Amino acid sequence: MTLSIAQETTETDDVVALLRMSDAFSQSLYPPASRHPMADEHIAASHVRFFVARHDGKAVGCGALVLGDQGRAELKRMFVDRTVRGQGIGTAILEALEEAATQAGVTRILLETGVENRDALTLYRRHGYHERGPFGSYSADPLSVFMEKVLSRTA
Repeated sequence: MTLSIAQETTETDDVVALLRMSDAFSQSLYPPASRHPMADEHIAASHVRFFVARHDGKAVGCGALVLGDQGRAELKRMFVDRTVRGQGIGTAILEALEEAATQAGVTRILLETGVENRDALTLYRRHGYHERGPFGSYSADPLSVFMEKVLSRTA
């Protein structure tokens, strides 16, 4: 298996298909009010770093880092195709996003995921993310889990 992770856009058919697969996965688990995807057109914004994992050239995973203020950023659009899960692809994407965050001066990464997304929760906990309360425009939702990780003790 040849795995590559690189910053990309959403302009290729296989990335668009991966995002639709991510949307379908979320729709299978949660009602509309409990889904908070980042719109495709926002991924191209200058304050977003979007990474794609490619397995032998095919897009199989992705994740976005949305840079905010006060040294904070939010993880969005983290997804790995079910057919290749368990091969370290989620970890590789997360590490690329954290490296991009560090390079951008981010000291705290925040995220929201769902209670039914057990693979994601396991990944985040394994990499030092801890539960916290809602942040930003999110409100408390029994189907949401809010997490954060401090990248620097100066946060």
